[in-house]
Amino acid sequence: MADNLLTVTGMVIKDEPIGEFDRRVVILTKEKGKISVFAKGARRQNSTLAASTNPFAFGRFTLFAGRNSYSLREAFIDNYFEGMRSDITMAFYGMYFLEIADYYSRENIEDANLLRLLYQGVRVLENPIHSLKFTKAVFEIKAIQINGELPPCDENKYSPGVVKAVAYITESPVNKVFSFKLSEESENEFIEWAKEVSAFTFDKKFTSLELIE
Repeated sequence: MADNLLTVTGMVIKDEPIGEFDRRVVILTKEKGKISVFAKGARRQNSTLAASTNPFAFGRFTLFAGRNSYSLREAFIDNYFEGMRSDITMAFYGMYFLEIADYYSRENIEDANLLRLLYQGVRVLENPIHSLKFTKAVFEIKAIQINGELPPCDENKYSPGVVKAVAYITESPVNKVFSFKLSEESENEFIEWAKEVSAFTFDKKFTSLELIE
């Protein structure tokens, strides 16, 4: 039995009810990429798994690996991001980040950078150092770049501030990617560029994006 247990570090990016008391969650993990996990009894009021199977819960999850699926045994949550979730506007932006993570991640394919970006992006939403729109734009561009789909920023079309911002994002590690500022004019231009790139790159409609806009 112990041989079938494993512990992963990750964030819950999606959940859905199963039956009367159970829950199925999708976790983006450092070790195994995106995995689906069955949490028995997680919807019971007194369940020890209730809070840890909500979206945005980040920590370590101990799983039982069955023949065709994973089951959640216990969780040690480092951050529930309750402050971000309690603000409806911030929550919509966070949900958009979760949707992008779900869009780009693959089952059982390690993607530590995407998980780091997701964690850092949600942290910045909860403790804002920029406008929500700017944080969203940085997150979009870095996610697209991590996945090898970022087009070049045309120096003849965009201001030097925007060109430098894109270069900084592409060259910086995830934990530093939000640590820069632009003038108001360049920031607005950068946000519009990110919006155009995202609309061109993502071949699906994100429910949370429609709520934001």
